[in-house]
Amino acid sequence: MDDKELSASKARALRILGSRNMSASDMKNRLVRKGESEETAETTVEWLESFGAVNDAEYAAIIVQSYCAKGYGLARIKDELHRRGIPRDLWDDALESAEGMEDAALAFLEKKLGGGSDKDDVRRATDALCRRGFSYSEAMDAVRRYHEGLGIRG
Repeated sequence: MDDKELSASKARALRILGSRNMSASDMKNRLVRKGESEETAETTVEWLESFGAVNDAEYAAIIVQSYCAKGYGLARIKDELHRRGIPRDLWDDALESAEGMEDAALAFLEKKLGGGSDKDDVRRATDALCRRGFSYSEAMDAVRRYHEGLGIRG
């Protein structure tokens, strides 16, 4: 790898980062797909990390906050961290900032069901919660809270 190749790789990486944040793994893969060698891509990523342009811990926290705000559950958030190449050892710290998931599940049911309690509609909404990354027990807890809010027992 020569200086010219490395400079071109650094310039490409900065252009890529100008459009969105990404993990070190994603950046390396993107540079390789754009034609950089593995060695050049790795050196470029290390350079970006050295001054904080790529920071997997911060990026993980941003992903967690964003997906919590969108009302997704823990499983979906973990799936997204994995998909974006965030190292697993950074997940726990990032997930500590996850708040309000129980309230998000209840808010989803309230929006989806609009005050109704038809058994089939509740089942479909519960299934939708599970697809959004909530566990079955979290979904059932949200249904229980939803029914309590309507004054329905059982």
